[in-house]
Amino acid sequence: MLAMVERLGTHFRNFASADPWTNAYGLARTLLAVGTLLTFLFNSSAGLFREAVGIDKMPPCDGLGSASLFCQVPGDELWIGRIAAVVILLVVASGWRPRVTGVLHWWVSFSFMTSSILVDGGEQITAVLTFLLLPITLTDARKWHWSTRSTEEMGASTWEMSKRFLAMSAWIVIRLQVAGIYLHAAIGKMAVDEWANGTVLYYWFTHPSFGAPIWLEPVVMPLVSNGVIVSLLTWSVILFELTLFTGLVMAKHWWGKLLVAGVLFHTAIAVFHGLITFMFAMLGALVLFLRPIYVPFDLPEVQAVVEWIRSAIRTEETEELDLPEVSKTA
Repeated sequence: MLAMVERLGTHFRNFASADPWTNAYGLARTLLAVGTLLTFLFNSSAGLFREAVGIDKMPPCDGLGSASLFCQVPGDELWIGRIAAVVILLVVASGWRPRVTGVLHWWVSFSFMTSSILVDGGEQITAVLTFLLLPITLTDARKWHWSTRSTEEMGASTWEMSKRFLAMSAWIVIRLQVAGIYLHAAIGKMAVDEWANGTVLYYWFTHPSFGAPIWLEPVVMPLVSNGVIVSLLTWSVILFELTLFTGLVMAKHWWGKLLVAGVLFHTAIAVFHGLITFMFAMLGALVLFLRPIYVPFDLPEVQAVVEWIRSAIRTEETEELDLPEVSKTA
């Protein structure tokens, strides 16, 4: 019994020895925030919160929906809620004070998902991921989520180890969630006749609203009009989503390659079908899924901007402290 407890303690210490608060999860937060931010910037309140069949009042403010940001402002003044959401998302995207902005980010994502009529899978994924990120953001004491802590700053106290264990556990849950998204997407497609018989991409690429843009039609149409090619392309989407799901158990040295492939996959969807905000949501999800949270990205340009802001703040504080006392005599 004592040996088992000692082994558990060793596993706990090893698991909690990594630093989960790096710019890896910070980049994911920024991508998620930018996706929602673009939705608010390029859509009107009337478009986002219009009434629909079975919904007499927008936004609906009953049950959990009453906690929505957009239920805290008058129904005819929803632009106030939009401005508040835009400001919050800009601060989140900047990376400032993740401990505070993590909660606000989830609130905005939850509010949009429950209050708007124009939500897609991207908004739902963002709402879920920002909620699952809370154990990581609430234990992140950094001023900026772009910063990298030194070994001395990490500490080895029981409290610090417990916080790291909680954050790392939340990351594991997030990976399970994202893997489930791709598994569900692949299996769900198999039950649709057009996906099973390999013709669905023809209908998607020729759809009047979500079809390929005019400038790509000379390239796309010959491909999707060929029965063999369109079938192979259709089935390759299902196969690739299954491959992304296996990233959950894949050796870590494959994660980077799979991440690049996933980024290209969702970027192509955005180019061909115009699902820009969905792309940002999925890119954020992929970073959390296929980038070890404890391995920071090399982002020298972002680090330089953060250091410039820090220097500017320190300079202002120093100048305020060095101000000469103003004489009270005339």
